[in-house]
Amino acid sequence: MMRIGLFLLTNLAVLVVVGIILSVLGVGSTHGPGGLNYTNLLVICFVFGMVGSMISLFMSKFIAKKTTGTEIIETPQNPAEQWLVSTVAELSSRAGIKMPEVGIFPSYQSNAFATGWNKNDALVSVSTGLLERMNKDELRAVLAHEIGHVANGDMVTLALVQGVVNTFVMFFARIIGNFVDRAIFKNESDSPGMGYFITSIIMDIVLGILASAIVMWFSRMREFRADEAGARLAGKDAMISALLRLRAENELPDQMPQEMKAFAINEGKEQGFSIAALFHSHPTIEQRVAALQQLNMH
Repeated sequence: MMRIGLFLLTNLAVLVVVGIILSVLGVGSTHGPGGLNYTNLLVICFVFGMVGSMISLFMSKFIAKKTTGTEIIETPQNPAEQWLVSTVAELSSRAGIKMPEVGIFPSYQSNAFATGWNKNDALVSVSTGLLERMNKDELRAVLAHEIGHVANGDMVTLALVQGVVNTFVMFFARIIGNFVDRAIFKNESDSPGMGYFITSIIMDIVLGILASAIVMWFSRMREFRADEAGARLAGKDAMISALLRLRAENELPDQMPQEMKAFAINEGKEQGFSIAALFHSHPTIEQRVAALQQLNMH
């Protein structure tokens, strides 16, 4: 479930870039007599916010490969790779999606992720540690979980949620920028001043980070759905066993890039509730296991 951190990082970078274009180049008519034109501003922010999110979505698979060092299995070279490819093919067929690309990335920690711009053009990748230490039932459950993310369209839905979040981040950043420009920098002209440009760009970053808590909440909810999909495709006991195995390995050295955490089956070490927990992409293992134990498979 390495599915969101990289997406968020890419999105924030794109958001800042389009925000600079919107602020500095004055794209669209957002100012007029009396100050901001809120209707025009909201429409323009929606267009740019969605563009930023869609760019992140379309780049997700390419950047995931480069960031994690994933090697795509073009032709299986050994029995383990053959089993991996055939299992992904079988699970994909059962889930009703096109066979994703299958890859392996170097990491001692057991982990896996799925990403891609749509469910019929996806990537499922597993770590070397996962292949070495999980038994086939557990490994199959992890793969089923990732296939569940793909079949549920989580990346596309995430992009739409992020696009809406981007819209309001850019909208309120410019409202704050306009206030600072007029109240603090005393700009009384109909055109925005330097205070508007600088404040808007800074607030794009600050509000973008704060708003990511909304996307992370969404991510945590989707993890429960992917766990359920994994349980239905590979068995509830196997899914629970895989999660407990991941919990036991949380102290192992983690070579997963920080920006890829939310794309993974395993985010990392468990922590108690804190403000930082609002930005976690995954529920705790205990919460996920409890949800599976209450799952009615009939």
